[in-house]
Amino acid sequence: MTVFDCGDPAQRADGLAAAASAIRSGRLVVIPTDTVYGIGCDAFSATAVAALLAAKDRGPDMPVGVLVGSWSTIDGLVLSVPHTARKLVEAFWPGDLSIVLPHAPSLNWDLGRTGGTVMLRMPLHPVAIELLREVGPMAVSSANKSGRPPASTASEAVAQFDDLVGIYLDGGPSGDPVPSTIVDLTGDEPTVLREGAVSMSAVREALGTEIRLAR
Repeated sequence: MTVFDCGDPAQRADGLAAAASAIRSGRLVVIPTDTVYGIGCDAFSATAVAALLAAKDRGPDMPVGVLVGSWSTIDGLVLSVPHTARKLVEAFWPGDLSIVLPHAPSLNWDLGRTGGTVMLRMPLHPVAIELLREVGPMAVSSANKSGRPPASTASEAVAQFDDLVGIYLDGGPSGDPVPSTIVDLTGDEPTVLREGAVSMSAVREALGTEIRLAR
């Protein structure tokens, strides 16, 4: 287990290279994001995703979301990108908004019991973005054991996962531990599954239409 201080340019470069190598080898990494720290792996490795869920003491009934490094990445991951999704991407990405869409049926991945959907987000964090642009889409969940608070520092993540994760990228303390807002675009109308860092009123304004909050 190695922790890289991404505040140091040399360690950041070494850490990103080590994290990219780990991901390509099907191993787990911990990365900083704009919400809390995340534990992640190659989104297309079912074995790695299973290891991620096991590390969190979580089952496939709580599937993992996917982080991307650019707007255009989503075009290859979903069945289609509706106009509503484009509006949300333009308004809030990179940032604290996750979008649920039907995933492309041709994709060979297993993120858990998703019902044929995928939750996508582009994080607003330079370390995360640089890694995502190097390795492609990552399956990422908050860096915590099930039932415990998400890690807001790399050391908190180490305390929970220790050697279960090989590479930790320390980007300093995260901001307020507020989760992303999740908007489901798989139905007839946009539905907010979780109101987090982005308010419902901001989502409503971006879409120019009414939205509802899931019960």
